[in-house]
Amino acid sequence: MQRMAGVEASLDVTPTAEPRADYTIEQQWERYTAAEHGRWRTLFARQAALLKGRATAEFLAGLTKLGVAADGIPDFRRLNDVLDPATGWRIVAVPGLVPDEVFFEHLANRRFVATCFIRSPEQMDYIAEPDVFHDIYGHVPMLVHPVFADYMQAYGKGGLKALGLGSLTQLARLYWYTVEFGLIRGPDGLRIYGSGIVSSKTESIYCLEDPKPKRVSFDLKRIMRTEYQIDRFQDTYFVIDNFEQLFEATRPDFTPIYRELAALPDIASDQLLPNDRLLAANPPA
Repeated sequence: MQRMAGVEASLDVTPTAEPRADYTIEQQWERYTAAEHGRWRTLFARQAALLKGRATAEFLAGLTKLGVAADGIPDFRRLNDVLDPATGWRIVAVPGLVPDEVFFEHLANRRFVATCFIRSPEQMDYIAEPDVFHDIYGHVPMLVHPVFADYMQAYGKGGLKALGLGSLTQLARLYWYTVEFGLIRGPDGLRIYGSGIVSSKTESIYCLEDPKPKRVSFDLKRIMRTEYQIDRFQDTYFVIDNFEQLFEATRPDFTPIYRELAALPDIASDQLLPNDRLLAANPPA
């Protein structure tokens, strides 16, 4: 699973320095234009209105604590001043594709790789590769939560091991269905914590309220066998009960699990299994 960290042709702010050996660069926050900050403000305001009653409380609390706001693209240095004392995580900027081993090495050492560029005006509703809004607004607030922060580090360590075992496909599915497109069950219904959803105008509504997708209770092995879609809404979302459940699922050694799954067929993204525990959609907001 390579980290798609940006496309040079999409950059309005072009890095002047060569990437370091670990692929990191300086964000160069001072070089953002007024138009780029304006795009951030538009995206932020839109999601802030949509996510009331849809995003999990832990995500909203992380936004508030970090001071991520509508006034423009955040300076990573300022975010790190809050994030590092809170959970020991830091944001590092990267300019392009990050090899698997580099991505996992950063996560294993509590460094979250983030893009610098922001989407173009034509990409406001959909962008194929992660931009700074997806990475910072979508991912970073959850890193303030201690248990989720530990889960992300455990995932990075697991990724380094999976590379050596040839099991990256199975582990990538876990990232996709939790970190990117995860839902959590709350006292008032389902809520969003996955970054791919909280940063998306349309999927924020679709994942919770549309009758089409399947919402299945979290099952580690089921997730690792399930294919996913990268170019449209998900057919299936997996729902955790709490973040402790997610972290505990990463504690065991996955080596025997990978061996077990190697003998089993993959599950199509829209396939329903007899033992799946389905959850109902939320009523329209």
